[in-house]
Amino acid sequence: MTETKEISWDDSMLPFQLERSDMRGRVARLGPLLEHILSRHDYPVPVSAMVAELTTLAALIGQTIKLRWKLSLQVRGNGAIRTIATDYYAPETEGAPARMRAWASFDAERLQDGLPGFDQLGQGYFAVLIDQGEGTTPYQGLTPLAGGSLASCAQTYFEQSEQLPTRFELTVGRARLPGQHQDHWRAGGIMLQTLPAGSHAGPEGDLQSADILQGAQSEDWNRATTLMATVEAMELVDPALPLPNLVFRLFHEEEPTAFAAQPLVFGCSCNAERVRSTLSIYSAKDIGHMTNDDGIVTADCQFCGAHYEFDPKSLGFEAVIDAEGNPLPKVGAGESRAAL
Repeated sequence: MTETKEISWDDSMLPFQLERSDMRGRVARLGPLLEHILSRHDYPVPVSAMVAELTTLAALIGQTIKLRWKLSLQVRGNGAIRTIATDYYAPETEGAPARMRAWASFDAERLQDGLPGFDQLGQGYFAVLIDQGEGTTPYQGLTPLAGGSLASCAQTYFEQSEQLPTRFELTVGRARLPGQHQDHWRAGGIMLQTLPAGSHAGPEGDLQSADILQGAQSEDWNRATTLMATVEAMELVDPALPLPNLVFRLFHEEEPTAFAAQPLVFGCSCNAERVRSTLSIYSAKDIGHMTNDDGIVTADCQFCGAHYEFDPKSLGFEAVIDAEGNPLPKVGAGESRAAL
């Protein structure tokens, strides 16, 4: 008898294409990865839900953009929830997992029980940042916080900044799976996008889906998004439901083709050298203000919680020792250490 190991589709993203309507899509499911991100912080439920939603959006959008390094989604508002940030690092080699991380800041005294997290963001913006690595110019696109959800903000970004009609269906929440003794955060989402043959702006200069899509293409879009809207919340988060099966259930009339799934893992890019580089712009006097009573400078990563400690004499552009404690050559008047 052949023993078959049950395959979990948690922490993965599956790209697909609808041949009949010439559209592309992504479906993602997050489980242990999301729990790992949220368990590193003591977030209230509305904050955790917003972090989960933004992380799911990043998982769906990440492979859509031809990344060489990093996609960042950031939300900043003037409400009780001030900042949400998530990073998606492209796989370093073919077949390798994409790495993700996320964090949030909030004002606990202003949070309101029972009020959705999006309503506690206040006024602000949803940002898409693309960094292709050394030697390239980072890209940044912004759209106001509107529409009642982060998914709506992402849709507006693609329609206005990228001129790509895009739809998302997301679900996030806590669930207890069979065999587990406590609830865990889970999330799932599906994204559908079409590349128009031509487009024009609306009467106010804002690009709308109705303006971009014409004739038969508009009919295809309406049909596909109607099918997409039939997805059930449990289908998006059920680890036992294969993602290809979900795609076929939703879009079998559209002749779907599924591609290789992309695994997703937690990953942080922080290290001591990056912290040193960040502090290199400060003078010895500035570094002195950062030094604690124990005579050291400390830094904590907001994403992964890593803790770093430094000798203040090794920091800033007036450092006199290197990371190993070895004396550095003296810098002459009018020179900077970067020029040596």
